Amino acid sequence: MRFTIVHATTYTYPQAVELGPHLFRLCPRSMGEQQASKFELQVVPEPIGLNQTLDAEGNVVMRCWWSETPMTKLQVTATSEVRTTCTNPFNYLLDLWATHFPIDYPSSLKAILYPYLYSDLDAVATQLAQEIALAVNSNVIQFLTQLNLQINQSCHYQTRPTGQPQPPWLTWQKKQGTCRDFVWLFMAACRGMGLATRFVSGYEAGDPSQEQMLHAWAEVYLPGAGWRGYDPTMGLVVCDRHVAIAASAWPQQTQPISGSLRGGSSSPIPTYTVSVHSQ
Repeated sequence: MRFTIVHATTYTYPQAVELGPHLFRLCPRSMGEQQASKFELQVVPEPIGLNQTLDAEGNVVMRCWWSETPMTKLQVTATSEVRTTCTNPFNYLLDLWATHFPIDYPSSLKAILYPYLYSDLDAVATQLAQEIALAVNSNVIQFLTQLNLQINQSCHYQTRPTGQPQPPWLTWQKKQGTCRDFVWLFMAACRGMGLATRFVSGYEAGDPSQEQMLHAWAEVYLPGAGWRGYDPTMGLVVCDRHVAIAASAWPQQTQPISGSLRGGSSSPIPTYTVSVHSQ
């Protein structure tokens, strides 16, 4: 699919502030089955410096800074054109030792995957994972499929534009949350079974007649298949309808905009508009 994406964010500050350095994670990733052909970033007021780097997990990060001039508004608009080509998300062959639990990554691979395996294990999510694994006779792919569907079918979606994911046990107890809550629950269940997982932020083709916004899903590292995406909010395996921006072991490392302020005692009032056109 071909995507044209416009993501506009405006921060309005109740009092004049000076902006410290900011990080923008708004540039879609370029990788095997996703290629960004165009990316433009417009920032108002214009920064005195802006550079593009790769962070420690391979995400494109734009870092900018301003002069010490008080301001009351920050506007950031990112425009992207992206092509995705994954029409068959099951086009892979797992390594034989990775088809059933328990998963025991080789030590050299485990060292690379450590951040995606490490977690303060959530007892509720781990119990959910163990029940599903037992029901599917420890088959890894069937486990991921069933976990994805069970979260989708059991939980009610609610809108919460900002904030970090709530604890996995709370999401499963309440049976409701945002996409990032469902992803964090999915990840906790996978990590409870020894599967390396990471949090992905991006966009989904969706319905252009409805309000569009940032989306989140999970990727699981499957030996022989690499990183494979699962979207528990929609109950789908990720293919060419998703556009990834950033992926990390920790949700806070995928925030689209982060930075510091000097002066002012109130939090900024943010507004967002996201336009995703696909064909």
